[in-house]
Amino acid sequence: MTPNYPLGNMSAEEFLRDYWQKKPLVIRNALAEMPPPIEPDELAGLACEEDVESRLISFNPSLDQWSMRHGPFSDEDFAQLPPSGWTLLVQGVDHWSPEANALLRRFSFVPNWRVDDLMISYATDGGGVGPHYDNYDVFLIQVKGKRRWEVGGLFDEHSPRREDAPVMILPEWEAQESYVLEPGDILYLPPRVGHNGIAIGDDCMTCSVGFRAPAHHEILRSFTDYIGERLGHDARYSDPDLTLQTEPGEISHDALNKVRATLLECLDQPDLLAKWFGEWITEPKYPLYAETDADPFSLDDIRAFLEEGGVLAQNEGSRYSFIESETVTHLFVDGKHYALDTPDSRRLAKRLCHPEPLLGDDVNAADAQSVTLLSDLILANSLYSQDDLDASE
Repeated sequence: MTPNYPLGNMSAEEFLRDYWQKKPLVIRNALAEMPPPIEPDELAGLACEEDVESRLISFNPSLDQWSMRHGPFSDEDFAQLPPSGWTLLVQGVDHWSPEANALLRRFSFVPNWRVDDLMISYATDGGGVGPHYDNYDVFLIQVKGKRRWEVGGLFDEHSPRREDAPVMILPEWEAQESYVLEPGDILYLPPRVGHNGIAIGDDCMTCSVGFRAPAHHEILRSFTDYIGERLGHDARYSDPDLTLQTEPGEISHDALNKVRATLLECLDQPDLLAKWFGEWITEPKYPLYAETDADPFSLDDIRAFLEEGGVLAQNEGSRYSFIESETVTHLFVDGKHYALDTPDSRRLAKRLCHPEPLLGDDVNAADAQSVTLLSDLILANSLYSQDDLDASE
């Protein structure tokens, strides 16, 4: 089955080769027949929820003034908004809406671990965030109304920004290109490309597929913490070859080289690197529901459920990835590591990393390792079913 990627007539291979992290691209009518994954009033309802990350951004052109408020919001907050010039932003809509999650999964030509979430913005006429840049790739999908996108220049943390704005606004903005996106159109932007989206008319809704680009300092801090927790306390700096120094206050180059060699030895551990990265990069963006205190599901429970046509689906907020070795498939789900070494469980690990629901034919119910894995994932709420699945007594 050919993946239904939202790239128009372009292949995923061509897009990755010629555009990914290289230059912007407008794809017309890429999703022309797709209805909005969520209606505006439903989006506003999500913004009223405590567990949902949301923002309201307003711009007053006569005062050249920006304002921003964080949710959760109330019906009264929306009732008091001006008739134009504001934008509602809701993060992680894919966690709460199956339709939004399905849209996000259309971008699976990029590895799972690089995908972040689906943000949706709703704007009235003239509404927008202002000229800014992101440190990650983004696909901007117009699903309702029209929006004009101005694109131009590369920016970084040293670029000027407005100090009087609550969001990072570029004060020295000059568009190099401009596009009007209508429902079904997509604009792809590589990292650090400046852009400014302005709603044309009311009822403007844009979906933003964002990608994860961990900062180098985050990678280094997390991995060194991980390594440090696993080092014994008795391993210390030593210098049995110490010779007399003429200057007791000098830190010698020999000492620095010893420290450098220690750091390189600690960091050069491929197995630990793989385990740390898989666990770290699959940690869920938002907390999943608390794990249950129920007993593990028995092999017979799982087998009977699957054989009777039961279907299991990924939790919309879960993250699945794997690392393959010669004898073991290392599956990482929501920050947890599962080492699988039977042929059936290794196949299942890869299958679980695809978004389609899991059917009985996908699982060898006779393989204990596979069934135990499913039991663990169900109890951790990484997998769920709309059917009843009773735990063993």
